Amino acid sequence: METNADLVAGENLSGGETGGDRLSSSGSDSQYQKKMQRRKEVQEQRVALASAEKGLIIVNTGNGKGKTTAALGMVLRSLGHGFRVAIVQFIKGAWEPAEKEIFSHFSDRLEFHAMGEGFTWETQDRDRDIQKARQAWEKALSFITNPDYKLVLLDEINVALKLGYLPVEEVIAGLEQKPDESHVILTGRGAPAPLIERADLVTEMTLIKHPFREQGVKAQPGIEY
Repeated sequence: METNADLVAGENLSGGETGGDRLSSSGSDSQYQKKMQRRKEVQEQRVALASAEKGLIIVNTGNGKGKTTAALGMVLRSLGHGFRVAIVQFIKGAWEPAEKEIFSHFSDRLEFHAMGEGFTWETQDRDRDIQKARQAWEKALSFITNPDYKLVLLDEINVALKLGYLPVEEVIAGLEQKPDESHVILTGRGAPAPLIERADLVTEMTLIKHPFREQGVKAQPGIEY
């Protein structure tokens, strides 16, 4: 679990040291202890200043694998805290993801709606894809504006935006209607610049290697679905 302190530590370790501040391999234990004490004091001060809470607009985008997986981790965390959660899947939906089976055990606190009909190269019907995207957005908006839901996941909505199935201005306007304490996650490749600008937290998954591309390994249960 990454906390604010973890983030601060990461910043310090990656770029917060000067050459004179680094310890050599021969540095004594007392030097190391003093250095860590200074770092601890800085971290505590910065974390104390970041005590505010707010509902976040979160975007997971990029060509790398893991955008939905990371979002589902937040879904599990929210369920673990006893919150109500809603998931609306855009584009996907013609197949039954394994996550849906697992999440069925939380049916008292989780709404799961797979409202696409498959990937765009499979449907080959742009008008119908637009219609399904609009239906999914209307369903999503009903959850976004409902204060009973702490977290709403809009899976693959970025793809619908990229393909022009939904106007980005309309989606951003809908996000502005969410209650102050609720969070919304938007996943998928090609998140448009206006959405990235509006979001509070944006993560880009970078593709380095993929077994399908390099080795011809097909999607596997437990990994891709």
